[in-house]
Amino acid sequence: MRKLKIVFLGTPEFAVPSLDAIIRAGHEVAAVVTATDKPAGRGHKLLPSAVKQYATEHGIPVMQPEKLRDQEFLDALRAIGADLFVVIAFRMLPEAVWAMPPMGTFNLHASLLPRYRGAAPINRAVMNGDTETGVTTFLLKHEIDTGDILRQERITIGPDENVGSVHDRLMELGARVTVATLEDLANGTATPRKQPDEEASAAPKIFREDCMIDLSKSREQVRNHIRGLSPYPAARIACHGTELKVLEAAVPAERHSDRLYVECADGPLELTKVQPAGKRAMSGADFLRGIR
Repeated sequence: MRKLKIVFLGTPEFAVPSLDAIIRAGHEVAAVVTATDKPAGRGHKLLPSAVKQYATEHGIPVMQPEKLRDQEFLDALRAIGADLFVVIAFRMLPEAVWAMPPMGTFNLHASLLPRYRGAAPINRAVMNGDTETGVTTFLLKHEIDTGDILRQERITIGPDENVGSVHDRLMELGARVTVATLEDLANGTATPRKQPDEEASAAPKIFREDCMIDLSKSREQVRNHIRGLSPYPAARIACHGTELKVLEAAVPAERHSDRLYVECADGPLELTKVQPAGKRAMSGADFLRGIR
């Protein structure tokens, strides 16, 4: 297999196993492009992204442009002379970037495209009660998440799984699919296929209002909503004068006086794991005991 010279564009933890797998497969990662360091914690100390941390530890040059159309950045990127760019969990790229390398640019997306185009595909799949999801590699073009598909692999979503565990499984699957896609491209065996746009659905970014629990829905819909936001950013509900993060819930076989329930459209749902503001996560029963 031909070894490729690659620029890797990515930011969060989700992208790191793929970056690691590319290097282990013997390709040259000539540079990493990632987000600028962000203030975090009480001291607002500037923290590097997960991808920058990995790159720094492995001696890979790091680029952190404020603006992706900045001429100085584009010139530096072009000077690398990469065969290909790989994008995982980064921001939207201008054509001046994605059209630059001779072999193009591909993206790894955490859904079975064209389903769940957008910023929160894993959350939305679990929130909607889907029983399967997967990852897709595709060639970038103008419209976001619409390019021709290179590879796609699927996994099942367990009925009690939350978005955290699905994220972690897709992160590992994504690394394998990224390397397999590079192999296809390097060997000239890649067969891009158009996305069936009529099957498309959106996965918009999760905002605070998306986290609020709607009790006019069925118990299963509310439970899926909770699973799809757990452990982060977490579903929320006002309860006994305080806002609770709800991390786990279950449809009860029977009611008990010492458990915490909410009433949904079709009956009670037990909140089995909650987190009051400023406190640790606890069982619903412990929260109830505390307020009594």
